Amino acid sequence: MPATATHCPYCALQCGITLTPERRGMRLEPSDFPVNKGGLCAKGWTAAELLDHRDRLLTPLVRKTPGDRSSPLREAGWDEALELISRRIKSSQQAYGPDSVGAFGGGGLTNEKAYTLGKFVRVALRSSAIDYNGRFCMSSAATAANRSFGVDRGLPFPLEDIARARTVLLVGANPADAMPPAMQYLDAGRANGARHIVVDPRRTATAAGSYRHLQPLPGTDLALANGLTHIAVREGLLDSDFIRDRTTGFEAVRAATASYWPDRVERMTGVSADHLRETVRMLATERPAMILTARGAEQHSNGTDTAQAWLNLALALGLVGRDASGYGTITGQGNGQGGREHGQKADQLPGYRRLDDPAARAHVAAVWGIDPDELPRPGLSAYEMLDRLGTDGGVRVLLVLASNIVVSAPHANHVTNRLNALDFLVVSDIFLSETAALADVVLPTSQFAEEDGTMTNLEGRVLRRRKAVEPPPEVRTDLEVMKALADRLGRGRFFSDDPRAVFAELRRASAGGIADYAGISWERIEAEEGVFWPCPAEDHPGTPRLFTDGFPTADGRAKFHRVEHRDPAEMPDRAYPYVLTTGRNMQQYQSGNQTRRVSSLTVALPEARAELHPDLARRHGIGDSDLVELRTRRGRAVFRARLNPGIRPDTIFAPFHWVGANLLTDPALDPHSRMPAFKACAVAIAPVPEGTT
Repeated sequence: MPATATHCPYCALQCGITLTPERRGMRLEPSDFPVNKGGLCAKGWTAAELLDHRDRLLTPLVRKTPGDRSSPLREAGWDEALELISRRIKSSQQAYGPDSVGAFGGGGLTNEKAYTLGKFVRVALRSSAIDYNGRFCMSSAATAANRSFGVDRGLPFPLEDIARARTVLLVGANPADAMPPAMQYLDAGRANGARHIVVDPRRTATAAGSYRHLQPLPGTDLALANGLTHIAVREGLLDSDFIRDRTTGFEAVRAATASYWPDRVERMTGVSADHLRETVRMLATERPAMILTARGAEQHSNGTDTAQAWLNLALALGLVGRDASGYGTITGQGNGQGGREHGQKADQLPGYRRLDDPAARAHVAAVWGIDPDELPRPGLSAYEMLDRLGTDGGVRVLLVLASNIVVSAPHANHVTNRLNALDFLVVSDIFLSETAALADVVLPTSQFAEEDGTMTNLEGRVLRRRKAVEPPPEVRTDLEVMKALADRLGRGRFFSDDPRAVFAELRRASAGGIADYAGISWERIEAEEGVFWPCPAEDHPGTPRLFTDGFPTADGRAKFHRVEHRDPAEMPDRAYPYVLTTGRNMQQYQSGNQTRRVSSLTVALPEARAELHPDLARRHGIGDSDLVELRTRRGRAVFRARLNPGIRPDTIFAPFHWVGANLLTDPALDPHSRMPAFKACAVAIAPVPEGTT
């Protein structure tokens, strides 16, 4: 049987794989794609096991007693399920208005599905109520990049450039666990003499392989970055020509960082003044050099300003726009880049256009064949929308596509209560996730190998997802579901369920925008192993490297922004004396709805384990593998303890792949990006006697 070249369904690397049907199941092998070059992680190797998994949803489910969430789910036909959904949409909007119905999307949706979801909410529902789980992932770095560079593309250069950098500063990133195939680029750099510095409160696998590991207190990365800029000013390490010729606003940053002298920053962060000086000297003199941030720096109530501080440092040193050099942020979710470009964010239209921009509204409305005045205004961000579910003026009927909010949202007990307060909840997924288990209607959707479409990886490389096998008979694609619902709502003429036709429309809608896909066709993607946006015309080569000649800002210059450290929204005190931070484990992905069902992955890591320093453990009489209770102002959760001498003694780490960590996290929002503060809140710990849970 023929093999199909496609891509792994997990992280934003989107590693190349081939799938070959066999008598029993699918054979999955890595391909020599430019991103992974034959590499694959444990999650990728096992991805095909999901296709015929015993837990797979194979038919729509509805409540046996309509309106009673305590009643069991039963199998139903598609006509019954879709008719029930459309009827509840119509009755809610009739009673409470268009914005009483909304949608919550996922960062794993193809470009075609993310684009159609944004269009569906605004054209079929005529609602402003839409956002997606990327608001919990990339939004702070995206906001900082947009306001400085005029564009947000996570990595403005290909991964291969990382291997050619002499100095790499990784801030809050652990690719060794989160995306292992990317480590080949860091390994290649080190083999050629590069030195890497990792900023992380834990001594992760990535930090263990670095030249220098800096361990700041969670929530102090902005002070650390400002302290490095202070040293660059003081020691004459600035690139004055670059600042003069290609940027604006540096004097305000110079003034702001004047008070971040090394000894003060050492007291604030816990990083020694000597290591601060060494770090900035390496970035300034051992070129090419780059600064890469990830969620550890960004998932804070001041995450945008923190990302901005690192971006300011890269500009001050003249790193940006030069060969194998610059600033980038590492996108996490499979289509986290493409998913935030084409309209499933509350304030966005396709092509990274702003929904409140009259010219953008006119362009997209013309492509969609509607009057610009029909488009709603920007809606609420993800957590703000979830916080108001079921209330007067909030969403009362919610459609969730490819997102497990019960596990992934902060202050998860509260969010679960809000989901239960809805008049009607619809979830489309491949398995009965914790969120789907709360739904009035559950819709079975196709998987990665059962659909065609495109994805955009962390480099801005647009890729082809190819169908290798037909979905089960009663499983439909999300495009088919949205088209069928639009038909029932009297708006079907605006929609297609053909992914190729949808991508052709996406190209027209994005044309002239920041994320311009106009020159990218499925044929080009296949011939060129992906095409980098922006690509405004079919004869344009695409743009692997941004900023070499200028910035897409009004004056063509990058903009510095003055930022100041402020404490996390919640600081340790006597009742909650430690800092809780969250993150990933190698064997699991996102909410674990997929990976927790793969036997080899669960054998390797069967349960959530909270990491704490042995000194902290001794203080509380806790041994390795003991049960512990973590408690914050929002809830309690029980974990197995893992003693780790590589974590700060004042910090506890909990993975977010199971129900637990996000029962504890702080929903305090960044004022610019509306990102919740996943990475720092106050926590208490206590041992739990065996048999008492």
